[in-house]
Amino acid sequence: MVKLSVLDVAPIVVGGTPAESLRNSLDLARNAEKWGYTRFWLAEHHNSPSIASSATSVVIGHVAAGTSTIRVGAGGIMLPNHAPLVIAEQFGTLEALYPGRIDLGLGRAPGTDQRTAYAIRGSRGSDGHDFPDQLEELRAYFSGTMPVRAIPGEGTSIPIWLLGSSDFSARLAARLGLPFGFAGHFSPNQLLPALEIYHRNFQPSKVLAEPYTIVAVNVIAADTDEEAKRLATSGQQLFLSFIRNNPGPLPAPVDTMDGLWTEQEKAALQQTLGSSIIGGPETVKAKLQRFITDTRANEIMAVAHIYDHQARLRSYELLAELIKP
Repeated sequence: MVKLSVLDVAPIVVGGTPAESLRNSLDLARNAEKWGYTRFWLAEHHNSPSIASSATSVVIGHVAAGTSTIRVGAGGIMLPNHAPLVIAEQFGTLEALYPGRIDLGLGRAPGTDQRTAYAIRGSRGSDGHDFPDQLEELRAYFSGTMPVRAIPGEGTSIPIWLLGSSDFSARLAARLGLPFGFAGHFSPNQLLPALEIYHRNFQPSKVLAEPYTIVAVNVIAADTDEEAKRLATSGQQLFLSFIRNNPGPLPAPVDTMDGLWTEQEKAALQQTLGSSIIGGPETVKAKLQRFITDTRANEIMAVAHIYDHQARLRSYELLAELIKP
């Protein structure tokens, strides 16, 4: 049976605050643990009025401290933003505090615009071309083969996942024998080609004997198709603000998107959000089964841009009920 996990960004809603968002994320994680979810991952993004998880390792510690068994991790840390030694120390510390529960997913994109990337990284900025070298350095800190020691961090066996929205990390994960996570929630057109490349080229390693994939996908579930479609308009409005280069907090849902977007914008959003699974229980179950069959995913990581916290909890609860054997 496919495993089920959560990808969260501690969404900040219109009229809300980052403090409320972080409390809601912990509440969601506690409920996800109760409902049988495998992991709760948080994503690194910067300069975004709708995301409170920018200090990702801090939020991971917050969620791990408030839960007991669910794995907590990064989905992901954008490695070009950081010195590998710092990430080794941060996640070594998290593993020391919450042993056996921490995951480290790594991406090679900056997770933001170029101006903000420069503010984070300054003159040592990277466009991701040296991501394989950074990854090798990070793994060397964990293995204790660097002249500078990462303490905490050295000698820990934190699972490392390579994440991507194209085929670059798929090829690298296959070559290194690492598990691979794909951002199907915003790059659906590259999803199946990247997964095929990963499966076809996978080389067994000490870490992993056979391929293992997590696929992130937008899932909006409600008691009826109509209510789910309405809830989904919050995420549609959010991505529309990205297209228009005018980002803001996650807006409340609307009855219809007609009049809010142009035909061109609607088509562009379909390219970004085309894999979304939206509907009542029966609709979601049927679409999810097709999605799992098509992707051969070992694990589904659900993303839900839902304005109302109780409705978001309900969406994840319904999804968990549908996945049960």
